[in-house]
Amino acid sequence: MANDIRESFGRMVFSDEVMKERLPAEVYSAMKKTIGEGRRLDISVATEVAYAMKEWAIELGATHFTHWFQPLSGVTAEKHDAFLSPSRDGTPVTEFSGKELVRGEPDASSFPSGGLRATFEARGYTAWDPTSYAFVKDRVLCVPTAFCSYGGEALDKKTPLLRSMEAVGKEALRVLRALGDNGTKKVNVTVGAEQEFFLIKREDFDKRRDLIYTGRTLFGAPAPKDQQLDDHYFGAFKPAVSAFMDDLNEELWALGIYAKTEHNEVAPAQHELAPVFCQANIACDQNQLTMEIMKKVASRHGLVCLLHEKPFEGVNGSGKHNNWSLATDGGRNLLDPGDTPQANARFLVFLSAVVCAVDEYQDLLRASVASAGNDRRLGKSEAPPAIVSVFLGDELTELLRAAADGREYTPHAADLLGTGVHVLPKIPKDNTDRNRTSPFAFTGNKFEFRMVGSSDSIAGPNIALNAAVADELRSIADELEGTDGSVAAVYGVIGKRLKEHFRIIFNGDGYGKKWVEEARERGLLNLPTTADAVVRMLDSKNVGMFTRTGVYSEAEIESRCEIMLENYAKRLAIEADAMVDMINHDILPSAVKYSKVLSDGAAAKKSISPRLSICMEEKLLDRLADLTDELYECSNILSASTAELARADNAVEAAEFCRDRLLSDMDRARAAADEIEKIVGREFWCYPTYGDLMHNVR
Repeated sequence: MANDIRESFGRMVFSDEVMKERLPAEVYSAMKKTIGEGRRLDISVATEVAYAMKEWAIELGATHFTHWFQPLSGVTAEKHDAFLSPSRDGTPVTEFSGKELVRGEPDASSFPSGGLRATFEARGYTAWDPTSYAFVKDRVLCVPTAFCSYGGEALDKKTPLLRSMEAVGKEALRVLRALGDNGTKKVNVTVGAEQEFFLIKREDFDKRRDLIYTGRTLFGAPAPKDQQLDDHYFGAFKPAVSAFMDDLNEELWALGIYAKTEHNEVAPAQHELAPVFCQANIACDQNQLTMEIMKKVASRHGLVCLLHEKPFEGVNGSGKHNNWSLATDGGRNLLDPGDTPQANARFLVFLSAVVCAVDEYQDLLRASVASAGNDRRLGKSEAPPAIVSVFLGDELTELLRAAADGREYTPHAADLLGTGVHVLPKIPKDNTDRNRTSPFAFTGNKFEFRMVGSSDSIAGPNIALNAAVADELRSIADELEGTDGSVAAVYGVIGKRLKEHFRIIFNGDGYGKKWVEEARERGLLNLPTTADAVVRMLDSKNVGMFTRTGVYSEAEIESRCEIMLENYAKRLAIEADAMVDMINHDILPSAVKYSKVLSDGAAAKKSISPRLSICMEEKLLDRLADLTDELYECSNILSASTAELARADNAVEAAEFCRDRLLSDMDRARAAADEIEKIVGREFWCYPTYGDLMHNVR
């Protein structure tokens, strides 16, 4: 690593600085207009760019190029082609044409489509996204691209994300024009995705088939010490973790990713990495890269990076806090309240638009983060509940309530935090605070969508959020365009909307039955599982919004719903099958071996003390016999359930079967196995325990 971290930053990225240096002035100018204004790129310009990109990549050691895209499988995809080709006389030359840069044709037959294409229609097309810089990874030039079917439907996560960004930018610009802003040319969605993850030792991972097959522990009794003392949170890194972080930062910085904040999270072995905000499309690309590189770097250090939302039961799960805002091309944050938010018409409009959009499309936002893993996380150990609500803090809540009631708002005098120590500076209180139980919290100049799962792409949640806000801004713009754009006019437009949607604002504790009951009274939705949430995507309200904003066609919405439900059922089926495998081949044999030890011990005791009626070994043996019989029965039930699941007629039926039957069967099996683990001697137990997994990284 260079002595000065600035020297290594972005060295593997075909950045604006590199383009300016290597491209002819007119080509560079055309690229800037394409990136900044969305203009189409002429093939002659693409040819010049491709040549410069190839030469730059080869200098960095690249031998191949690929169109790097994000299919609906949830991970990235790439097909490598060598730069090297034979010339007419057989000597080697390097080639990378403008046509190869702009368009690719990977086989689409094995990627999820949710019915968007027939099985025999194998063609898929990748199209260069010039708004996200190309980069070199593992000696391959990676060109970020969109991915579509032969019929033009989006088969990826990038295309709808770009559409949603255009939609919200267009409507935001209309609102700004109605407010008298004629200087802003573009509004961008900005995102910063905090990434939580666990690190465990590779040798422990390799001994756990549940981690290998599913990414989470399907069995595991609690460790004597986990997060009870809160001593891991923000604690000093252990040497192994520190070495991993150093290596990770170096690779991320080289790829132009501003990895900024790193710390230990609450659970043992849990950590977090947060980047600097950037444009949403780039943030999505960079988060996908971050997850991939985390795994590679961990492997080099003899570790495994777990990105599952709930790898360990009973301790904090991992999320991906999606910090979302809107900014003009001039750098103004549209969600910055300023010193006088009550007089800031621009802030009031955009804040209200987001609040109303979240209420109107709360089901869609919940569906956008739905997965089998995230279902297990939401509502447990500091994760927000499955009920969507908005946290604003007391001051902004009072401001919007006044707007909804049509009365004047009197701001509070600015308070200072008193520490009781004279040498410490006085700190002004923010007009919001953090609420760890809120799914959607305003945190100063942005909204933090805290429901996103740690393994998920951030594309889906941002597509839903962008589209919902775009639709609300469209409606607001329609009304504002008939006014003088004054603060009074703004209050008139947002007041009635807020009155309809104020129920979504909740600043209290999101845990416990009290909030569940209050939310029901407010008319908020409680969609605890993927099976409950995803089908709501097909409600006419949601389909109408997506088609109206141009983000999805009706067929594309149906395909996403189908794929999400299929993934839910398939993942749970894999987990259930893995449980049966582990029960029959590992857990029961371990219990039987220990039973023999107990039986021999009991016989030895009675040979010494014949009058002994019953001994400790016999008591344990009886308890173990009951539990093993229970677990054996659970194994048979799980096998029957997965067989029945395989006969489901459609994705909805399969998902509902998982929700109503399979999950409870799995929980019952786990309960029995975890009790067995508490009895069986350590030297006889078949897997590294929770204590081993969470405390062995040093």
